[in-house]
Amino acid sequence: MDTTIVLIGPMCAGKSSTAKILAERLGRQYVDLDELRWAYYRELDAYEELVALLKSGEIGLLEQYNYWKPFEAHAVERVVPEHPNCVLDFGAGHGVYEDEALLARVQQALSTVAHVILLLPAPDVVEATAVLNTRFARLLQEVAGTVNPDALRLNEHFVKHPSSRRLATQVIFTGDKTPEEVCDEIVKRI
Repeated sequence: MDTTIVLIGPMCAGKSSTAKILAERLGRQYVDLDELRWAYYRELDAYEELVALLKSGEIGLLEQYNYWKPFEAHAVERVVPEHPNCVLDFGAGHGVYEDEALLARVQQALSTVAHVILLLPAPDVVEATAVLNTRFARLLQEVAGTVNPDALRLNEHFVKHPSSRRLATQVIFTGDKTPEEVCDEIVKRI
């Protein structure tokens, strides 16, 4: 097992904030899969066709989610071996898979990682969804000037879907803890 720490979870779960602080505290490299993903996605033959379809506006956000899944699984398969012994921050979609074959690929890619940590604000999915979507709506309003209900439904799907729990070696319920306090808990557990 390498000592990579992977943080997964829905949008606005605190993955990025926590991962950056954790990497600094442990003296490890911080790697944001969302920043690297486009290079990995481009490695697949269907990338240009997919981008053209998505730009066409013919499909909505929830449909787009399914089109990206093989690309997200590929990105996980590539990023894990290329970045050993670091703190790896997955984007929300990189931990949720509808297709069992894609989930199995991601499980295999993560099989050498001792610490795959799912961050959620609460064990109750209704409470967790409410907390995360309040944060996410605030972020969407700040960044886009509007809140897309489909984005909130997608994030709810991320909270409820069992695949992130299947990928995780442990779950940390963050509640109202600061990212520093979440880091303290992670350090104690690893």
